Amino acid sequence: MAINLDKPTRWKADIAKSVDMYNDWFMKFAPNAFRTTRIQTTKDVEAALHSTENMTNIQPVIMQQHPEILPTLRMSTCPPLAVDRLIGLAGISPNLVKSIELKAKLPPRMKSNDIDRELAKIATIIEKMADPDIFIWLGRKEPPTEAEIHRAATIVADRLCGAVANPIIRNAQEKRQLAAIKAWLEARGYKQLTGGDGTRFDAMPAGTFSFRMNVPVKLEGGVQGVNIPIDAVIMPKKAKKKGFPIFFEAKSAGDFTNTNKRRKEEAVKKAQLRSTYRKKVQFNLFLCGYFESGYLGYEAAEGIDWVWEHRIDDLALFGI
Repeated sequence: MAINLDKPTRWKADIAKSVDMYNDWFMKFAPNAFRTTRIQTTKDVEAALHSTENMTNIQPVIMQQHPEILPTLRMSTCPPLAVDRLIGLAGISPNLVKSIELKAKLPPRMKSNDIDRELAKIATIIEKMADPDIFIWLGRKEPPTEAEIHRAATIVADRLCGAVANPIIRNAQEKRQLAAIKAWLEARGYKQLTGGDGTRFDAMPAGTFSFRMNVPVKLEGGVQGVNIPIDAVIMPKKAKKKGFPIFFEAKSAGDFTNTNKRRKEEAVKKAQLRSTYRKKVQFNLFLCGYFESGYLGYEAAEGIDWVWEHRIDDLALFGI
């Protein structure tokens, strides 16, 4: 039975209420989420400054031991350097930089001599372009004071956090959404399974749920298999033996443009699940924020239903 996908006359009112709910949360809690991340990032930047002798001695060996400092170094220049800009300026391997940026690791198959040479090029660029307005002690004889170091670290941390502001907010919102689902389920007698108990998604006892659970699917051709994470996996209390759980993806958005860019993600995930488990799959969305009619129409056309967070009691209509 369709819950919301077949009721377009309600979409406009629900969109307005969802936008209001998201904006209310954002004004109250997003600054705190950003500030908490910035505090930790400032500490990480201070550690990076210490390892480079406050940007006066950037050695390849430091980046070998602590490759995670590269984003900090990129944000320490004037102007700050995007990944591709650093690659172009230094004339270095994209594989090296992207491995460090994405995995905080050096490429395992790259020869050590090549790594040393490439990291030395990075160090040269960073030292040449280090921002003198941030690191005001560069070029003077007196060492930096603790206050100057902390101030510089805060500025660089702001740059780092600004570059990833949307993921920070999205992660905080997702945690809140899952907490709302958890509270709703537990109030109705459901029990949460821990991620490490080894229970497969299709062997969950009736009346249980789990978050961020891996579900194996077969890719096109049916040969190669991968695990795809599902935000919320719920086995209804009335599920029969060998029953199939209900899947929900928690989705939030702070603007209408971003949702249109991401709307195919859910359709792809459902297609992968359906190709592996056929009609047993119930794949739905848990929405809060800016999801306009175009997005909803696209998901409805793909057979994907949803629950609005401001009407969380609609979860019961799925037989939960």
